[in-house]
Amino acid sequence: MTTTFDLVRYLSVLPLFSELPAQDRERIARDGCSLQRLERGEMLFAAGDRCDAFHLVVTGHLKVYSVADNGAEKVFELAGPGQPIAELCVFNEHSHGLNVQALTPALLVRVPKTAVTALVLKHPAFALRMLAGASQRMQGLLRDVESYCLHSGLRRVVGYLLDQADEVPSKCSSGRPLTVSLPVSKAAIAARLSLTPEYFSRVLRELDEAGLIRVDKRDIHIPDTRRLAHYSQAEA
Repeated sequence: MTTTFDLVRYLSVLPLFSELPAQDRERIARDGCSLQRLERGEMLFAAGDRCDAFHLVVTGHLKVYSVADNGAEKVFELAGPGQPIAELCVFNEHSHGLNVQALTPALLVRVPKTAVTALVLKHPAFALRMLAGASQRMQGLLRDVESYCLHSGLRRVVGYLLDQADEVPSKCSSGRPLTVSLPVSKAAIAARLSLTPEYFSRVLRELDEAGLIRVDKRDIHIPDTRRLAHYSQAEA
């Protein structure tokens, strides 16, 4: 059975668009945005492609990465539902600097540069929300660089697991149990953490044997989040 995607309603629940007047959301949904579907392994764009739009992930997961001359990949981000991709690229005349590939079947909203420019000129608050979101993501990337340079692989893995919960601070402080369902393959997550898949699996086995987690395929059950956090800090 075919269902119709309600693009206006989807935009209304996104922080970036929710404060726009309803008529402007309807206009951009009708005249500007379009839906784009990707199959697993399909490229959204490659480094060097022209940047004439940004995308919002509705469903699925994509990796944002670069490729070295020797073929090695560096994954910068795993983008999931609700996240924008290349939103600031539309403000300059440069081409894309990174590659984006679907790790799972994905549905995206394509927002063309012309529509973004019109909204920015008409609603300065929209531009500020875009900048705030980009700034937050930039801070996250800087924390990642710090983690790669200063933190052990074990601490990176534990940090990733705890970061998957919406209420991580309260869960960590209270020691409440948590179940993390890995959204993509372990290999993709390992690449995101700048680890080899073998090392990532070895850390999971170590944590499992220590009774700190229980691995059930892609579900990671954490009996006591506070104990897990303390273990990674002690072993760092």
